[in-house]
Amino acid sequence: MNRYTKVINMMESYFTKDFEKAKKGITKTREVKEETVKKAFLKGNTEVLVILEDSGREILIDDFSSDEDIKKYLGTSFINPKR
Repeated sequence: MNRYTKVINMMESYFTKDFEKAKKGITKTREVKEETVKKAFLKGNTEVLVILEDSGREILIDDFSSDEDIKKYLGTSFINPKR
């Protein structure tokens, strides 16, 4: 399962993904575009961990989350019209 992270703070929000280097055993975190996350989320088998930096809360959003939660934390474009 793919896992992306959305970090939300007072000024901005951005998406990241962890990439593991097989040879060195290192995990690198890189920023990714919202369109990339949206495309993977709508295909399925993807979850997004939403981190609210101000309050320290973490919310896990996946295919089975309610439309209200998806709309609130990710946006209306992440809602799958086939559901």
